[in-house]
Amino acid sequence: MLVVTFSCIQAQNEFSKTALKENLLNPEGNQTSFQEILKKHNGKALVIECWASWCSDCVKAMPKVKELQANHPEVDYVFISMDKTSDKWKLGIEKHDLKGDHYLANDGMKGIFGTAINLDWIPRYIVVDKNGKIVLYRAIETDFEKIDKTLNNLK
Repeated sequence: MLVVTFSCIQAQNEFSKTALKENLLNPEGNQTSFQEILKKHNGKALVIECWASWCSDCVKAMPKVKELQANHPEVDYVFISMDKTSDKWKLGIEKHDLKGDHYLANDGMKGIFGTAINLDWIPRYIVVDKNGKIVLYRAIETDFEKIDKTLNNLK
């Protein structure tokens, strides 16, 4: 029982080695490890959104994401799509005018990356502080007040 409790606590403070090693596709067609993506944003607070263009809850949450971006311009935003094809993913970025860095999981929600971050619902938001520590591990589309409060506490 103690091991399980410790594992859950650890998972919420840092990403698993499996998640960090997993490659994601960028819009230019190159594979980048999740660890490299996080390194790129080191020194800044970061909101990670896992989403998909086919997800109605994701689309409904887009105005709230844009509101977060307007209220927290000091924060970096990374969007990780669970779309099945890169064409649908790229069309979704353009259609919703998403500002930030974009990546596509190579094997969807239930693949290696999704499993490594316990992805059971999208949209899913993760907030990372400027030191790379996870400060909010599981937030969904109804948690924008919690996300906003977390970002305010990081200022």
